Amino acid sequence: MARRDTTPNRPRLPAGWRRMGLRLPILLFRAGLGPLFGRRLLLLHHVGRLTGLDRRVVLEVVSHDPVNVSWNVASGFGARADWYQNLRHQPKTVIQIGNRPHAVTARFLSPDDGADIMADYARRHPRTASRLCAFIGLPADGSEASFREAGRSIPFVRLDGAIARHGYGPGRA
Repeated sequence: MARRDTTPNRPRLPAGWRRMGLRLPILLFRAGLGPLFGRRLLLLHHVGRLTGLDRRVVLEVVSHDPVNVSWNVASGFGARADWYQNLRHQPKTVIQIGNRPHAVTARFLSPDDGADIMADYARRHPRTASRLCAFIGLPADGSEASFREAGRSIPFVRLDGAIARHGYGPGRA
């Protein structure tokens, strides 16, 4: 299902020193310090849809399902974010949690799924959810209904990992 960027007031993509600051966690992951972030952040490898070059971005894990081996992430900058567009072009990729790589396939979620995910996130992290909504220009008064409405306009992606079977799978040789 195609995801639309319904909110015209999304923040501008970071540039200059802000972009460098947001890219600092990538350097920490590359230096082997990914475990510092616990399971809250992941390093997403993606292929540039125009250049074909390897790209990386660190994203917050909105939720994780260890049984089905999947991670949900959101594009706070909307559907125009490069990583989001690149995954649309090539959904099979690799993520890194701590120092462990996982092969994943991106699944683009519906607005109703986004509403459920955002409501759950707001229950677990109410202040962070409120700040996130304010940053990206979405009204949220702290009620579940307002977080659900915000979640309908945020592009969410589920990164489905391969479930290990017969001793094979991510992280196994």
